[in-house]
This record gives sequence, structure tokens and C-alpha cells, in this order.
Amino acid sequence: MRLDTVADSRRPDPAPPAPATEPADRAASAPGGEAARPRSRSAGLDAARGVALAGMVAVHSLVVVDAVGNPTVVGQIAQGRSAALFAVLAGVGIAFMTGRRPVRGVAAGASAATTLLTRALLLGALGLALGGLEAEVAAVILPYYAALFVLAVPLVFLGRWTLLALGVVGAGAIPVASHVLRGLVPPPALQNVTLGSFVADPPAVLLELAVTGYYPAVSWLPYLCVGMAVGRMRLSSARVAGGLIVGGTAAAAAAWVGSWLALQRFGGLAALQADAASRGLSPAALDAALTVGPDGTTPATSWWWLASVAPHSSTPPDLVHTAGVALALLGSMLLLDHLTRPVPRAAVALLRGPLAAVGGLALTLYTAHILFVGSPWDGFTPVTGYVVQAVVGVLFALGWRATAGRGPIESVVTVFSRGAARAVGRRVTGRGPA
Repeated sequence: MRLDTVADSRRPDPAPPAPATEPADRAASAPGGEAARPRSRSAGLDAARGVALAGMVAVHSLVVVDAVGNPTVVGQIAQGRSAALFAVLAGVGIAFMTGRRPVRGVAAGASAATTLLTRALLLGALGLALGGLEAEVAAVILPYYAALFVLAVPLVFLGRWTLLALGVVGAGAIPVASHVLRGLVPPPALQNVTLGSFVADPPAVLLELAVTGYYPAVSWLPYLCVGMAVGRMRLSSARVAGGLIVGGTAAAAAAWVGSWLALQRFGGLAALQADAASRGLSPAALDAALTVGPDGTTPATSWWWLASVAPHSSTPPDLVHTAGVALALLGSMLLLDHLTRPVPRAAVALLRGPLAAVGGLALTLYTAHILFVGSPWDGFTPVTGYVVQAVVGVLFALGWRATAGRGPIESVVTVFSRGAARAVGRRVTGRGPA
């Protein structure tokens, strides 16, 4: 949302990343550095991804801002949090894809890097193909995720605690660096990236994808680091799941309270009101920026903007709060695997099954969602449109998973990335044609 306008009721929220790997509870590195095929799927991870997709579709399809510019219940719950959940799960997926341990050796490193870069290329190409949609309808996130996957390449060589430390430090330091840099560069176009716009001005597009756009990849690196650290934990453990719930909830609450204290008790709000007045912004526009949220980043006109916890602000409180919510939700979904009584287990399977099916086809269903909201077929009222997408998506996902397994677009991404990684691994180890 631009600060001089009230956010549109169908404000852009992120799409799911292409799964960095097929969600699995275990993965290992194969000889020659190629990631082994996962031996089982994790219903908890897929269900968490399904929740994120449901939230994203809700933000695009339902009313998230009321007539006077205040966030609705849907906006308060889903706005921004689905973004963080997808980003954290992308990190978990990358950890699975690389064997859930630091990558070691030239062959394994080359294979992991090739897999990530191939997925980034395919995500970027799909994002450019979908970029003709107006950003006011839905901001296509796939080019941003492509940039994020490129930035993830050096992270696969790091250990769990190093990744976690980088995530924590990055959540505080990256927004500060971004604030300084954004004060020195032109404002972003805030339009969906197309092949034409990329060819016309590559530096401007790359800057927007990395720093100034709707979902700035550099600012989202803490999500990725935390997700990769979590992906290297023993997620089949009830103790780990409980720790994610407790730790995530504590982090989310601390960030929210810290932001409130900074703005309401230590002069932050008054400083932002003065900053807004000096730039001719109305009180309503400022209030919307602090509640509905900006378009990926805050203005670089006052340091107090970094105290905001608004959705999509990419500030320290926003990153910590949304990452905490993501971890708590993931932990909750994983903990459901440890129910022992037959009736609760059956109820969980009945309710979580559709979510897991949807989460397993997140990229395919997201693509269908973007095509739908940009088509003449989307002539429904908000609630009806959401219900139609939910019902069709669940039925398709259940049917496809039962008969074909991996989603159609997910299959293309997997085949190409595995093939590229295999070819590079053979070349590096000298076990195949050059």
C-alpha cells in the first residue's frame, strides 16, 4: 500500500514458493553429491504449507480492509503472516533437499548449487509468464523467490546454529542496512515483473527484487535462515515440535510488545506523525501504513519506521513476529503427529488431510489462483470466489495426490533440477561425459 492512499481491499500477498524439495521427514545426500529421493512425506509440513496457501488466497480474494481503511479480521489474521510461513517453509525445504546437514565436498556443493539455481531459473521464468497481471490484483511473488533461492546457495554450507544465529542477527541488521540503502536509490515501480520490464532495465528490476519491492529477497533472508535451521532438526520429535510452538509464540509476542512500547511509550508514534506531516501525508495514510501495512518496505524518512510491526514492512519487529507465528504454526502441525488415541488421530487425519494435499501442490495451485483472479471468470463476490477456489483446489489436490502424486508444475521443477544436478555431479566427479 502506498502511504498516500488507503490499501485496496484485495491487496497483494505472497504466493507460495515452489517447494524447495518434496516435503519429507528425512532426506540424505546420495553419492556424488546428488540429493537422495525423499523416503516419506511429512503431512505436518504439507499441512502448514496448505494453511499458508489458504491464507494467501484469502488475502487476494476476501476483503482485508474495510470502508474506512481499517484491517478486517481476515486482514488481521492472514496479512503478512502467510508470507512468512511460506518463506520459512522454503528454508525447511532447502534443508531437506540438501540432506538436512551442511553440504560438504565439491561434488555435493556443485549439485546443491545447481539444484537451487535451476529452481530459481524455473521459478523466475514462471513468474515472468504470470507478470502480466496487475499488481493491484495480486503481486506475483515468484521472481522474488527466484532471487531468494539464488541467495540461499552459500547458506547450504552452514550449520544449524550458524544459520539460526544469522537469522536472528539478520532480522535486526538487514532492515537497518536496507533503510540506509533505500534512502539512496530511486523508489520501486511496484509492478509485477515481466520479461519486457526485465530486459528494459535489469539493474532496476534486480534492485526491486532484492531490496525495494513487495517481497524483498534480502530482507527475507532471516526467514530462510531460520527455516533451514529448523529443517535440520529432528522434526519427528514431539519435543522439537513443542519447542517450535513455545519459542515461536514467545518471539511473536515479544516483537509485538516491543513494537507497541517503542511507538506508544517511547515517542515513536509522535515522531512518525511529525514525519508524515512534513511530507504531506494524512493521518489516515499513516494509520493505514501502521495497521494494514506498506508495500514490502517502510519509508526511509525516519528511523522510527523500523519500530513498526505492520504486515509487509520488513522491519525487525515484523520479521521476528511473523517468523515466530510461522514456527508456532509449523510446530502445531507437527505435534499433531503425536496423538495416540484413535479418535483424535482419525479426526486430525480427516481435517489435516485436505490441507496436506493442497500444500503438496502449492506451486500448481498458486499458479491456477493467479490465472483465475486475473481472468474474466473471477466475477464472484469475495466470499463466493474464495469458497469456489477452496473447494476446487481441495478436490483437485486430493484427486491428483491419490492418482498421480507430485503436482504437475512441481514435477517439471523436480525433473529439471534433478537432471541438472545429476549432470553437474557427474561432470565434477568425472563419472560421466563432460
